[in-house]
Amino acid sequence: MFKEVLPKQGQLSVEGSPSLAMCKPKLLPLKSLTLERMEQLQRDAQQEVRIAQQHEQQQQQQEEQQEEQQQQQEEQQQEEQSEQ
Repeated sequence: MFKEVLPKQGQLSVEGSPSLAMCKPKLLPLKSLTLERMEQLQRDAQQEVRIAQQHEQQQQQQEEQQEEQQQQQEEQQQEEQSEQ
């Protein structure tokens, strides 16, 4: 059909077709810094809740012990009064 002709003088330009270029893959962190901070805040908050619950349980136990001691003292006083 058509014969390709190259000019003997002047500039020669070639139009290239765009093609995909392979690049190195970028390594992304498994977890973002923000996510790690959020998880740390959540762990800290859970630890504080556990400590508060333990403290509350200890206070309840102390109160129960004090009530038992008061009851024992009252019983002893009643026994002493009944003996007299």
